[in-house]
Amino acid sequence: MDQDIQRLEQQTMAFVLAGGRGSRLKELTDKRAKPAVYFGGKSRIIDFALSNAVNSGIRRIGVATQYKAHSLIRHLQRGWSFFRAERNESLDILPASQRLDEENWYKGTADAVTQNIDIIQGYGPKYILILAGDHIYKQDYSKMIRQHVESGAKVTVGCIEVPREEASGFGVMKVDESDKILDFIEKPADPPAMPGHPDLALASMGIYVFETELLIELLRADAENPDSSNDFGNDIIPALVKEGAAMAHPFSRSCVRSGLEPEPYWRDVGTIDAFWQANIDLTDFVPELDIYDNDWPIWTYSELTPPAKFIHNEEGRRGQAISSMVSGGCIISGSQLHRCMLFTGCRTHSYSQLDGVVAMPYVEIGRKARLTNVVIDRDVKIPEGLVVGEDPELDAKRFRRTENGICLITKPMIDALD
Repeated sequence: MDQDIQRLEQQTMAFVLAGGRGSRLKELTDKRAKPAVYFGGKSRIIDFALSNAVNSGIRRIGVATQYKAHSLIRHLQRGWSFFRAERNESLDILPASQRLDEENWYKGTADAVTQNIDIIQGYGPKYILILAGDHIYKQDYSKMIRQHVESGAKVTVGCIEVPREEASGFGVMKVDESDKILDFIEKPADPPAMPGHPDLALASMGIYVFETELLIELLRADAENPDSSNDFGNDIIPALVKEGAAMAHPFSRSCVRSGLEPEPYWRDVGTIDAFWQANIDLTDFVPELDIYDNDWPIWTYSELTPPAKFIHNEEGRRGQAISSMVSGGCIISGSQLHRCMLFTGCRTHSYSQLDGVVAMPYVEIGRKARLTNVVIDRDVKIPEGLVVGEDPELDAKRFRRTENGICLITKPMIDALD
């Protein structure tokens, strides 16, 4: 990293919007916000945005929390407390309680930043990087900040290249050859193509770079507008696009890849199906996302646990895991695992068979259970002999079953079986 880029990072504050519930994850977000949902064996979803910031050289970070924030705040305190004020580093947790009146909730993404202007000004960053806290990806933000400074734009919008036929569910940018955004269309029926790439469209990632002084001006004006929804995607960005002052930054230019990753990787794990698939994909022989890349580590809170253990070696009762990821503290006791993701402290008992299982921390699988294509919430105890994934009608009565046949199992659902 040359001195010029390093200087830009030192002048930047990352502001992570982590207040979303993530209601499409159903019961997984009954007790926690979407950014606090577990992912990848030992991480949480928010760790990816935070790790990207730290690995990019940004050491001033604010995290705006709102919905069911306790587990998220506890995770940040335990896993992200290594910042040192004497080195001009900080991570501030910013709950939605800054207002003096009775309305404490953040009204929109822009309002979440507006309520914390005084904290931002206290640090005096020249640039602000706005991040969503609920996506899985690896990105070097320094390249996006560099583009923003060199272009002279009022805002630079991070964009993911998606197939045009899949872009209708996103906010899509129409751009010219110089990356200037000509139009911002929310969920278009006919998404505009990227210049030179007729099959691709540019969709907003919810990542923005601003100069701090300008952003504060825009936010204060937006807060005084009674017709505004106080949201970046609905209000701030479209207004700057109309001014001709917005630039796009394609994700492929700053995506971090090891030598093993074939394509730029970005996922919104906002549904049960997408969440299950992204976790199970990590068990592939060559996964699309390399979380073993020591050059771009995913920082998180690591519990002190003993190594995973596999026991018993007799026919039908052999502790083994094929194409699976098994975290510390797990004991695989006479169980067969195939394409499974087990988080910290899981226990599987003899004669159980697991295929396509994503098990959150401290799940216990009873003897002779057969589980196929399931997501199991934290601390759930699967009773002896339970079979899931073989009878769709029965599964749908007892658990949350998606159209693709993935079952979500939570503690209240298990308790209701008795």
